[in-house]
Amino acid sequence: MQLQQASRKKARIKLGIQSPSGGGKTMSALLIAYGLCGNWSKIAVIDTENKSADLYAHLGEYKTLSLEPPYSPERYIEGIDICLDAGIEVIVIDSTSHEWDNLLDYHSSLQGNSFTNWARVTPRHEAFVNKILQSNAHFICTIRSKTDYVLSEKNGKQVPEKVGLKAHQRDNLEYEFTLVFEMNMAHMAKASKDRTGLFMGKPEFVPTVETGRAIAEWCSQGIDVPQGFTYDQVLQLVRNAQNISELNTLYYTYPQYQQALRDEFTTRKLQIQNNIIHQTNQQ
Repeated sequence: MQLQQASRKKARIKLGIQSPSGGGKTMSALLIAYGLCGNWSKIAVIDTENKSADLYAHLGEYKTLSLEPPYSPERYIEGIDICLDAGIEVIVIDSTSHEWDNLLDYHSSLQGNSFTNWARVTPRHEAFVNKILQSNAHFICTIRSKTDYVLSEKNGKQVPEKVGLKAHQRDNLEYEFTLVFEMNMAHMAKASKDRTGLFMGKPEFVPTVETGRAIAEWCSQGIDVPQGFTYDQVLQLVRNAQNISELNTLYYTYPQYQQALRDEFTTRKLQIQNNIIHQTNQQ
């Protein structure tokens, strides 16, 4: 174990695109994928959406791998390996939500204590996520979502209030992505998490090939990875984080503390979200 000088390293994007059904996830993923590599033959779609990727074959000669049930993490990993062995540079997983559905069904089928049974589920999910993170390819993962609401008190009554999109995947999966786009039914996207600095705080936009090219340029430049902060210093930074973007930056800047501080990251995220809801209710 030793300190190292910070250095610039080239990156492979790990992008999440979430929206309700019909929000334009698949086509947006394909356009961004082409922008990333500029070669349709180097793009593959692992398709769990009833071969919906074939609907966009007019765009170019990309590859598809139709995944049939059961949508286990192990079958996704097998599909990823097939793509990597074929020299694919951009892998689109459309969608990852089926993987989580499969694990939820598996968990519900187990006998005994529901809480302790998660020990048989979590490692399988983490193996799937780690395969994406550690593979030498760009990944674009689509995620089904639905509008999420909370109950808030107004004029003495409990009324539902829209607070954003709820991803149909395991909680905190967004931590694992470099970039997350949320898309609405008008096929407009906005960044809800952005380590590239290219899209956060920008107006809604329609994802295009140029979106992928901008991301590819960022990947080619690499990112600075500072070293040297102690566990206690990072813990204090997490507890003092003022917004989700700052929290995400800390999570990726100090990967050596991700596992040890996972509960702290989750707790602070919930605190920030509750503060936002409280401030909204006061307006």
